[in-house]
Amino acid sequence: MGDDSELIRSMIERWAAAVHAGDMEGTLADRASDIVMFDVPPPHRGARGIEEYTATWPGFFEWQASGALFEIDSLEVTAGDDVAFAFALLRCGTPEQLAASPETRLRLTLGLRKDDGRWLVAHEHHSFPDTSTAG
Repeated sequence: MGDDSELIRSMIERWAAAVHAGDMEGTLADRASDIVMFDVPPPHRGARGIEEYTATWPGFFEWQASGALFEIDSLEVTAGDDVAFAFALLRCGTPEQLAASPETRLRLTLGLRKDDGRWLVAHEHHSFPDTSTAG
């Protein structure tokens, strides 16, 4: 399983680099056609299927092109024979946002399945901690 965990880790690192570069093809690589993504912005029911998933990225790429960061801070992967999950913390924000709240991290959880010997992301979840009640 160690080889699969490393393969998945590399896949996630390539994805994060593609997102940061605004590379749609790289962002969509290794995503299942029936992916479900729950993201920070709407739709609150999630993006379901590769077409809806694809449609969520152009606005993010535009925002990020203003100088925002999207980089992995920590990443953990657990892989079985045909399913795996990963969770990560990412620095995601403009330099001003990150300076104002340096500890804030985007939380990422991925569910993967192996289809015909290839790992695909079937579920993706992004969230930020709720700091509205922090004291």
